[in-house]
Amino acid sequence: MNQSMINSSVTMGQIQHKLDTIGNNLANANTTGFKRREASFSDLLFQQVNNQRVGPYEAGRESPEGIRRGSGAVISQTALRFEQGDMQMTERDLDVALTAPGYFFEVSPTENGERRFTRSGSFYLSPVPGVEGQNNLVNQQGEFVLGADGNPVVLPANPFQLRINESGVISTVDIDGNEEEVATLQLVNITRPQLLTSLGENYYTFPNLDDLNLAMEDVMEEGVDAQVVQQGALEMANVDTARQMADMLSAQRFYQFNSSAIQMTDQMMGMITNLR
Repeated sequence: MNQSMINSSVTMGQIQHKLDTIGNNLANANTTGFKRREASFSDLLFQQVNNQRVGPYEAGRESPEGIRRGSGAVISQTALRFEQGDMQMTERDLDVALTAPGYFFEVSPTENGERRFTRSGSFYLSPVPGVEGQNNLVNQQGEFVLGADGNPVVLPANPFQLRINESGVISTVDIDGNEEEVATLQLVNITRPQLLTSLGENYYTFPNLDDLNLAMEDVMEEGVDAQVVQQGALEMANVDTARQMADMLSAQRFYQFNSSAIQMTDQMMGMITNLR
């Protein structure tokens, strides 16, 4: 009976982690470029308990011999799912969506020098301190958006119109329709996205690749010439709200079942104690 209570209590703790993951997905269902996580379970350590064999009664047996007894379930991983999200048309010049999975924009690194990537393409202009007539391209958090040269993108102030083509090339258009290329967005193709770790605020980075005996070229491609940019649109979160709600109800029911198992085991142990 103690084993049953251990199994249930361990599993309840892991189901709570799944509920937390679902809650985070639902909270970011309207976050631009957000990628959901999915929790998967695996059995904990189990042991094989062999039955006493009685020759004549074992003839013709089809079920496996013995009993497999485990210690509950544990979340094996919370995998990032990078399927493409729906497109929302905004017709705003500085709203940019990536139309293929695996591609990311790059923003300025952290104080520790960690490179940061994001799928969110809601950009704004911010004046360059001490320089008149020039703006930096920044995201919603005010972080610099990097260009193909690895430096922050700098654009002329107050352009009549900005155009961003499918390759991420940014051009200004004057009132007479004259077009001039001024910058190119840094587009990176993450070839091993499951290695990415979340930094919050819709940013991702790689762990210490040296510990994995990997180099940057093993996990991503830089300076790619791909037709994956759409101006005037935003990629929405790839969260299916209805499915997440169904998963939450299912997880809550499993939690309730395990809670009931603990209660029933406790009642049975109480009955046995009283019989003594």
